[in-house]
Amino acid sequence: QVQLVESGGGSVQAGGSLRLSCAASGYIKRAYCMGWFRQAPGKEREGVAAIDTDGNLIYADSVKGRFTISLDDAKNIVYLQMNSLKPEDTGVYYCAADSQGLDVVVFMGASPKILDYWGQGTQVTVSS
Repeated sequence: QVQLVESGGGSVQAGGSLRLSCAASGYIKRAYCMGWFRQAPGKEREGVAAIDTDGNLIYADSVKGRFTISLDDAKNIVYLQMNSLKPEDTGVYYCAADSQGLDVVVFMGASPKILDYWGQGTQVTVSS
């Protein structure tokens, strides 16, 4: 059974930075996609960024130019470097992984029930 464990959340002032990490333990098929979703209070979960083992990337328009996703394929760890944070970035950030062969576009738009694995979430709070 695969488990995803996130770390790196916290509180920061607007303009600051945070780096999220998500480590996958257990066996994942060689080709997979990992990414980050977030959910703000009263809002639906939305895709933030995703990357696959071929190096394909995708970002939500709201974070382009500010967030960077990267994957350590050998260690099964995905990172999200978040710079120039804004109050609207506040929410619970969830790591997800999928080994069904979804491409990054489908992964980003997938409902929670579709993707194979989810982390427990980590809170990110950005104050103005």
